[in-house]
Amino acid sequence: MYSRINNRLCGCKGVRSCLKCENDFHIQKLSLKENLKKLEPLALCVKCGHFYPGWEPEEVQQQHETLHQNQIGVNLPGVLVKENFLTVQESGQLLNNLDKLLPWSLSQSGRRKQNFGPKTNFKRRKLRNGQFKGFPDFTAFIQERFKEVKILDNFQTIEQCSLEYDPSKGASIDPHVDDCWIWGERVVTVNCLGNAVLTLTLYEEAKDLDNLSNLQKYNLGMVAGYQQSLREPLWSGKKLEMFKNKVLRIPMPNMSLIVLYGPPRYQFEHFVLREDISERRVCLAYREFTATYLEKGEFSDDGKEILQNSLNTWCTSENKI
Repeated sequence: MYSRINNRLCGCKGVRSCLKCENDFHIQKLSLKENLKKLEPLALCVKCGHFYPGWEPEEVQQQHETLHQNQIGVNLPGVLVKENFLTVQESGQLLNNLDKLLPWSLSQSGRRKQNFGPKTNFKRRKLRNGQFKGFPDFTAFIQERFKEVKILDNFQTIEQCSLEYDPSKGASIDPHVDDCWIWGERVVTVNCLGNAVLTLTLYEEAKDLDNLSNLQKYNLGMVAGYQQSLREPLWSGKKLEMFKNKVLRIPMPNMSLIVLYGPPRYQFEHFVLREDISERRVCLAYREFTATYLEKGEFSDDGKEILQNSLNTWCTSENKI
């Protein structure tokens, strides 16, 4: 019903909603959390990288020694949580610059954003450089630090998006698989304010998301060498069955780095529940090209200008981190 409500001042469109438009238009939104509570929860322990029974990652972390000794953990390759990726000073200055030097734009589901990257039409799968000229200078140190993380070897950012989650607006992000026709093997997030949780559930192919329809063509047959060597093979059969009717909970601590690749990137939907935003959260999301836009790829000519511009930074202020 509310998919027909257009021109909402809050920024929501289609079936997306926040607390404001739900109140203004009397939208009844089903609680995703209540449905998830019917599934078996597994939370990631950052200390050992295994998932253990439990809804709250913080509580699982506190029980690490006992859980690890009992060897009841479940392994899911393709998830990296690196705590203290930023320092307190860096995260504070970064947030100050995002707020004071760059304008925020309204986004869906109670969020605001600052987007730097090419113009993309996801429905038509069209790409052009548009006004993209690189990234704000005060964020350059983050991409430089990616070089210190093994799994991000040769990661070339072609989109950087600042996202703000406001609990007073019921901010969240719905279950999705990042598009595969343009975004590559690794989904990267850097948290600069607030603690949150990333939730994953097994992707159901019956859903008409159209994200994975060309995965074989774009990301298995034509993956660049360095990407092929780092990625986790996609799963099938019993490996996937063990995650059916389960919900995975991954902590996203303030100042941390989160990377999804392999099965978690392609075979699970990821999302952030409204209930997991208890304070203002600001993060930076980073995306790389899929192999078809890289050298020797089918659409490499379309990616050349964007790849070149992605190496640039532009000055926002004389005061840099």
